[in-house]
Amino acid sequence: MAKHVFLTGPPGIGKTTLIQKATEALKSSGVPIDGFYTEEVREGGRRIGFDVVTLSGRRGTLSRLGSDSSTARREYRVGQYIVDLVSFEHLVLPVLRNVDLGSDTGKKVYVIDEIGKMELFSRSFIQAVRQTLTGSGTTILGTIPIPKGKPLGLVEEIRSRRDVMVFNVTKENRDNILQDIVTTVQNCRK
Repeated sequence: MAKHVFLTGPPGIGKTTLIQKATEALKSSGVPIDGFYTEEVREGGRRIGFDVVTLSGRRGTLSRLGSDSSTARREYRVGQYIVDLVSFEHLVLPVLRNVDLGSDTGKKVYVIDEIGKMELFSRSFIQAVRQTLTGSGTTILGTIPIPKGKPLGLVEEIRSRRDVMVFNVTKENRDNILQDIVTTVQNCRK
């Protein structure tokens, strides 16, 4: 029986959009839900980075375009983006540490969008995700990248867990998969 639900698929396929729609559907049916999603930041039509947005509406920097000449403190980079680990942890860790043991009305749902290269620079984040995965009173609705290049430890760990249901989002199914995701999350809470 699945306890957690993760969406995977190529970048730009609509994972975050599905997470946002599923979050609204779950909220409107009275499901206790918390967490965060990642949003592109654009300037003049060009992507300049990513922000983390909590479900309570707080926003912070995940990454921004960096210059190659920058020799500041230890930098965490993914491609052309410099990851702002301090900002990310400041926003996300309190949300994940807020994980309670559920209630009589069923398990609380935690949205984690996404568990990817940028987020995995944070050891504290990895630890918090592992604790949430093993906690008895929580269900995670999250996103993970498709396998590409060097495997990401925590992502492969999640993908291979028996208590995780992974939906592969494609152009063909992204417009019809929402109800299946919502129903699966609701069943995970029982």
